[in-house]
Amino acid sequence: MKGKTALITGAAKRIGRATALALADEGVNIAIHYNTSEGEAKNLALELESCGVKAWTIQADFDVQEQYETLIERTLELTGSLDILVNNASIFPFEKLEDVTLDSLIKNMEVNAWVPFVLSRSFKELVGKGKIINLEDSRTSGYDWSHIGYIMSKHVLAAFTRYTALAYAPDITVNAVAPGLILPPPGKDQSYLDRLVGTVPLKRHGEAEDIAEAVVFLAKSSFITGEVIYVDGGRHLKEYSNG
Repeated sequence: MKGKTALITGAAKRIGRATALALADEGVNIAIHYNTSEGEAKNLALELESCGVKAWTIQADFDVQEQYETLIERTLELTGSLDILVNNASIFPFEKLEDVTLDSLIKNMEVNAWVPFVLSRSFKELVGKGKIINLEDSRTSGYDWSHIGYIMSKHVLAAFTRYTALAYAPDITVNAVAPGLILPPPGKDQSYLDRLVGTVPLKRHGEAEDIAEAVVFLAKSSFITGEVIYVDGGRHLKEYSNG
């Protein structure tokens, strides 16, 4: 993949950052999308450039339609080419079933499902060939009673993954990675993970690098499309199926 270029949404931190570093290790140039994490994005760009690849930062607020609808076009203006799209950015608001509102559901749907679809459609129209990898969630195999709008939006993203995999073949492959217990949510610490490792068949939590490795695998593959790789230590087989 040396010399190819990837756009990673939400690349400045957490799983996005690990994915950027993993793809850079393969010689891939990285366009780092961020919303408010400008400092982290610029620091990551310097780190990637020290690895011998090109790196750019590009801002877009996924609450603003004009900004995300033009993101692929603006990225191409910066990079000159694009081969891989990783739809990683998402929001993860705490929300129980009794708290869901139409506005909160729309907000989750826009950022977590609609924006990845819009970017994928723009990738198809403006690039026409390459790889799209979506970040889903292994909890779509069962239930998460504390993040209802988020999980509903990830169900829609899973449907978009299947639709676009068929519609964009044979020139574009579309796949997904579904993380499990990897990082504590913003505002939580290591104890959050330690408390839940017993629910994982492998009896441990994963690392952001585990997700990045799966993304790299799908970016390299030329004969996989419409697939979801669960990177969750088998948790979706156990707890989620029981609700």
